[in-house]
Amino acid sequence: MPKLDPAERRARGAALQEKIYGQRAPDPETPFEESIRDFVYAEVWSRPGLDLRARFLIGIAGAALCHFPEATLEGVIRAALRSGELSLAELREAALHLAVYGGWGRGDAIDKAATRAAQSLGLKAVDCPPIRGEAWDPEERIAQGQAAFRDTMTFDGGPPITPYLGAISNFVFGEMWPREGLDQRSRRWLTLVGVAESCAEVPIKSHFHAAMASGNCTADELQEFVLAYALCAGWPKASVIQSVVFEMAKKVEAGLAWNG
Repeated sequence: MPKLDPAERRARGAALQEKIYGQRAPDPETPFEESIRDFVYAEVWSRPGLDLRARFLIGIAGAALCHFPEATLEGVIRAALRSGELSLAELREAALHLAVYGGWGRGDAIDKAATRAAQSLGLKAVDCPPIRGEAWDPEERIAQGQAAFRDTMTFDGGPPITPYLGAISNFVFGEMWPREGLDQRSRRWLTLVGVAESCAEVPIKSHFHAAMASGNCTADELQEFVLAYALCAGWPKASVIQSVVFEMAKKVEAGLAWNG
């Protein structure tokens, strides 16, 4: 096997950083800075197993939920906008979506970073479609939410017998997931980072199963997700998700439904 050239790796990482951020990064002065160029970009972001849009969504959600510095979160968002992989309207939806899976404080971090990034790029503000613009029948709202839950999760949800369970039917799946501003596959990536960070077994396993069973993500893409998530949360947390991907991929391949 031929030896790999470190100069080629350095060049590949620097070129990808420049392509993503629109400017050449300063030469590294510390081992940490060098790892960003030579590993994060040269060896992870350059991998073909995930499209760039997915990597941006995972990176944005990870930066927000893992409490990266504000400047780092804003930089990734600005790069996503500049590249055209995500629009400002889609980022507004991403902030709302991540509020559900990571808390409203983390959604606020994305929303404010998107505002700053858009202003720095000279982008115009976008329309804000109402959560629900017309009057509704409460029972129909619940029924719509339960149908959306079934479509998204590939199994039936439980009855809304508590305020929390009611909000899952009414708001999370009745109003947020069906919004047209962000496609379902994109919502998956945000959700998977959110449930991974929750460290809650049932949400983690059910959402990773649903990501594959719905056809939104392949098992191979989720293996790439694990590596991308590790950059945000660290290898110990990612090791848990690695085991889940193996387990849920076997279930989906065997045609087994999520059984809790």
